Amino acid sequence: MFRFSSVGRQQLICARGRLSCPVAVAGTLVAMAVSFVAAVHATADDSDSPISSRVEVTDAGERVLIQEASFDASVSDLWKAYVTEEGWGSWASPVVEIDLRAGGTIHTHYDANAKIGDPGTNTLHILNYVPERVLTLRAELQDNWPEVMKQDHGRLMNVVLFDPLPEGGARVRSYGVGYSDTPEYDELMQFFIRGNEGLLAKLKSYVEDDPNSP
Repeated sequence: MFRFSSVGRQQLICARGRLSCPVAVAGTLVAMAVSFVAAVHATADDSDSPISSRVEVTDAGERVLIQEASFDASVSDLWKAYVTEEGWGSWASPVVEIDLRAGGTIHTHYDANAKIGDPGTNTLHILNYVPERVLTLRAELQDNWPEVMKQDHGRLMNVVLFDPLPEGGARVRSYGVGYSDTPEYDELMQFFIRGNEGLLAKLKSYVEDDPNSP
């Protein structure tokens, strides 16, 4: 059972291009586990398709960042955008190496002139996946993470669900889980929301507008 966190009670329900809560000092993931690693490299655009975000709290006292978006694309297209190097490199980071398997990794770099292994390389661990259904990621601990995230690191992960829509197209739902329900996360959640919405907008542009998308 979920309840709204203190952030949620401030109407932390965000739509594309609109926040009903204070804007964070900058945009940070996914994303997505991806949240802190990737979102700092993205900013929201003016996409007219809603991308919704909210924060809820479990009975165990952990915050869950829930974000979802609908796409004029198939589940297969979206899955390939996440798990193939060609797809990921077109919207999430310009340099990527993917070892798609349970226990595998996604190595990324946000400098197009860098290579994997250079300083600044980020690592996402693939905890599990079901093709075209679910992908669970955990970001590798970084020295520059806020202290509260270092403390929660063992619990932080991102669960991404892929669903076909009855009217056509598909939906991506991202669950960032394991965050403590503490005031230290109030501003960080704003940070994650803005950055992750920017990433989802980039994904939308890629799968809907790019004729060479998967």
